[in-house]
Amino acid sequence: MLLIKNVNYLNRAGSFQPIELLIEKERIILMGESLSSFLAGADIQVIDGQRGLLSPGFIDLHVHFRQPGGEAKETIETGSLAAAKGGFTQVCAMPNLNPVPDTVERMQTMSELNQDEACIKVHQYSPISKGLVSETDLVDFEEMVGAGAIAFTNDGLGVQSAGLMFEAMNEARQVNRPLVAHTEDNSLLHGGVMHAGRRAKELHLPGIASVTESSQIARDCALANEAGCHYHVCHVSTKESVEVVRAAKAKGVNVTCEVCPHHLILCDEDIPSDNGNWKMNPPLRGEKDRQALIEGLLDGTIDCIATDHAPHTEQEKNQTMLQAPFGIIGSELAFPLLYTHFVLKGIFTLEQLINWLTILPARIFNLESSQIEIGSIADLVIIDLKAESKIQASDLLSKSKNTPFIGWKLTSRIIHTIYQGEVVYSYE
Repeated sequence: MLLIKNVNYLNRAGSFQPIELLIEKERIILMGESLSSFLAGADIQVIDGQRGLLSPGFIDLHVHFRQPGGEAKETIETGSLAAAKGGFTQVCAMPNLNPVPDTVERMQTMSELNQDEACIKVHQYSPISKGLVSETDLVDFEEMVGAGAIAFTNDGLGVQSAGLMFEAMNEARQVNRPLVAHTEDNSLLHGGVMHAGRRAKELHLPGIASVTESSQIARDCALANEAGCHYHVCHVSTKESVEVVRAAKAKGVNVTCEVCPHHLILCDEDIPSDNGNWKMNPPLRGEKDRQALIEGLLDGTIDCIATDHAPHTEQEKNQTMLQAPFGIIGSELAFPLLYTHFVLKGIFTLEQLINWLTILPARIFNLESSQIEIGSIADLVIIDLKAESKIQASDLLSKSKNTPFIGWKLTSRIIHTIYQGEVVYSYE
């Protein structure tokens, strides 16, 4: 059994309340303000929460763990450890792997590998189409669900064919799984590597227009309305995208979407130079886009926050934007970055931030999430809200260190992460 003491949680009134929990066989079996006194002498592992905040474990709908095929960048083991350090107890892993898990056998292998190698729960996405190529045949949706697929996506590649997307949406509806989209019209890319704005011109780099993203979301919302499926948009980044989703929701389309911490915190004007660690897809947009994303979260247009944890080697990212691959890491830094830059500034409440990382992603994908109540699964995180630190590459547990946030100062730190009643990360 595991006893958690000396912690507080946010009660329904939004106030901090002292609590102690007793966990046995993956579940919370007892709660109270002081359990230690009558459990004294029992054979129990004790965690002292140091007066930190006790929260349900975070859920990330969007990570890349690179295994198999990209183990130099990340593995399931290192990626899950990085996620645990960030307070995440469940993540959904993208299928842009080598080989792509586009058959029942490969999906079964991935599901088993995730279970064997990860210290937390790793749900596996299936690709929409064979080899992640839009012009090829769809995977067998029913068989892939049977093999463990949480949802379907060709993340990293926008589905270019409206016909294929519509067919996929109909299949997704029949198996009751979300159809998850990286929205990008290739005919509008023109080799762009960052947002098409003033800063791109100053750096003499080709830009990616906002309509590259928003046009596919508009297309897909119309298709989803016709197909009657659950359509989920990855990493929205533009004000036009927010407007499209808001309008679609108002019309009753079953559309949800996520936003990444880096798009909430940074804009293209923050890019100091032509540096591959600032290259991500979608790119950092304009300041008006950033403000629209914040507004979209606050009014419910954007449903949750996801990291799009995308590790690459130092050699790959230590290049110009034209040469470097897209993507930055995010699992370990999401909560402290968001707490520092939004909660402490009064833009988000702590309760809102926790909901966007727990209850809402669970609701979107119909996942069991931890609650601080008797009988709940014991997926929990303890946070020191006062701890101060500076982001250093050497402190990161991810195999890769590709992030523009190195050197930033943070307030708050994950001190314990508990998955199914077992401590999987502790700060030392």
